[in-house]
Amino acid sequence: MYLRRGAHLKRLYLDDFHRKLNAKMVTYAGFQMPVQYPTGIINEHLHCRSQAGFFDISHMGQFLLQGLNVRKKLDLLIPSTLKNLAIGQQHYSVLTNATGGIIDDLMISQLDNDLRIVVNANCKEKDFAYLKSRLNEHVQVLSDQALFALQGPLAKVVMAQLSEQACQLYYMQTVKTKIKGIKCIISRSGYTGEDGFEISVANHYAQAMAELLLSFQQVKPMGLGARDTLRLESGFCLYGNELSETISPVEASLHWLIDKDKRNFPGEKIIRDQLQRGATRKRVGLVVERRIPVRNHQNIYASDNRIVGVISSGRFSPSLKKPIAMALIDGQCSDAILYAYVRKNKIAMQMTTLPFVTHRYHRQN
Repeated sequence: MYLRRGAHLKRLYLDDFHRKLNAKMVTYAGFQMPVQYPTGIINEHLHCRSQAGFFDISHMGQFLLQGLNVRKKLDLLIPSTLKNLAIGQQHYSVLTNATGGIIDDLMISQLDNDLRIVVNANCKEKDFAYLKSRLNEHVQVLSDQALFALQGPLAKVVMAQLSEQACQLYYMQTVKTKIKGIKCIISRSGYTGEDGFEISVANHYAQAMAELLLSFQQVKPMGLGARDTLRLESGFCLYGNELSETISPVEASLHWLIDKDKRNFPGEKIIRDQLQRGATRKRVGLVVERRIPVRNHQNIYASDNRIVGVISSGRFSPSLKKPIAMALIDGQCSDAILYAYVRKNKIAMQMTTLPFVTHRYHRQN
């Protein structure tokens, strides 16, 4: 639903800036957000895959965790381990609850003696309350910081002209640096499957930074629409779709982030049992055999017409030029072909491995 500016909705610090770029605005996570610009979602998506895109993701939550034992305390709340996290490194994990569900997924960066974490916009209030109750006085909300993503194969070409330090990073590394005298925290990471950077900068420098990034001919502004199709092609989970407080990391096919030696994190017994015996459901990728997209929340059927799951995310893939989806299905389901009904049409879907499009991160050899 597209909405005009309203007092009940939060605005990005650069709200007027996006409107001057003729962004189409929608409400998302309590914010008015650009969903697309005049060239449209498909063109934005393909430009990001071939050149570079600029995303304003300042609706995300940014926290600073401080204190002598804050890393040990946070380590108790996640199924992965932070004991080997070095200064300048970034780590992806999830906060789990007592029943094994996911409170939120988060990116954790070690900055000097402090930790910086980025959380989902829909979850940041509950995340803050949860972390505050577990970490005492050590949680600070960085509400005066904007967050941008520069994503695509030519992002490194742009960054090479802005920050030598940032350009030397590998995937999942981070650094405090300056761009044109502006203090930034830059990580080499993103949500598109492409090489790229996320840039945290003080709000009062946000417009100058946005204008600088968009001054490069390789860079075009991108909205939530392209961000969603890019992350779906890359096989990334979205909180509220593939992740929730009733979906475990095992069910979400995030087995790889669970440390085999980790003990006593919330929901450990349930999660370990799922790892050993198998979960009742699993996340899978689906390629739709016709050009009719399947949508979120649609039921999935086996060949005998039994309901075996539900679509969690479904969109048209601009890169593959066909509809794709991720779904949560019965953990015992082995059918290679599944079905959905769209306007009484029975649509066949081929199960496939994730991601749909190969990741192109700048990794160390």
